[in-house]
Amino acid sequence: MSDRYSAGITARPVRRAPEVVAADRGLVVEEAGTGFCGAVVECDKERVSLEDRHGKVRVFPLDPGGFLLDGAAVTLTRPLVAAPRAPTRTASGSVAVAGLTAQVAKASRIWVEGTHDAELVERVWGHDLRVEGVVVEPLDGVDDLASLVRTFAPNRQRRLGVLVDHLVAGSKESRIVAGVTHPDVLVTGHPYVDVWQAVKPAAVGISAWPVVPRGTPWKEGVCAALGWGESWQGWKRVLAGVDSYADLEVPILRSVEMLIDFVTEPA
Repeated sequence: MSDRYSAGITARPVRRAPEVVAADRGLVVEEAGTGFCGAVVECDKERVSLEDRHGKVRVFPLDPGGFLLDGAAVTLTRPLVAAPRAPTRTASGSVAVAGLTAQVAKASRIWVEGTHDAELVERVWGHDLRVEGVVVEPLDGVDDLASLVRTFAPNRQRRLGVLVDHLVAGSKESRIVAGVTHPDVLVTGHPYVDVWQAVKPAAVGISAWPVVPRGTPWKEGVCAALGWGESWQGWKRVLAGVDSYADLEVPILRSVEMLIDFVTEPA
């Protein structure tokens, strides 16, 4: 007959491995070797920083079983970091399309006056335009707009949208636009002398855009007044200040949205 009690009281107890606990910020533990007790303030894959009630911070290695939690030995481990969530809204405020892949560009186009206009539109509406397959092309001004439109030869399947600066009554731009009457062309604009002004002053850290004397190139005048250096340096400041549609004035928001709707409307 087997002796079920042969081990008796001299048998060694079964040792359990210390529980593994995530070192979340604020977790209060005691370092077993030194007795230092504190809350977790930082943790990486090799060490943890504890801060005691007096504000003293000490750093300890993440040794297995090297800490006590409520009197029980534990092994601290670096907390899991949640993967960043993809934004649900684009810079223009529309719903983001996940897993977007490149597609063949549509025949329709949106024209803007220059590269700064194109970069600003890309900054805010780039995602939307890639979803729709619409290309934005910068012009070198709109002085020859009527001729360029005839060359483009718009039709129902090949629409054209044009964004014009300083489109106000009596301006040179308004007279140019009046000569474009094709049904498959939509021209919209904003009242600002330059597209820079379509960016809210607060977005670039100023209270208002400077008043530039007549006869002085507007960009150069602005940069001189604000101490921004050359025009290209000023534009870098302006573009960097734009994170979303909230940084733009209403007239340009309305105009660009109208153009996108127009060129993407089913034939």
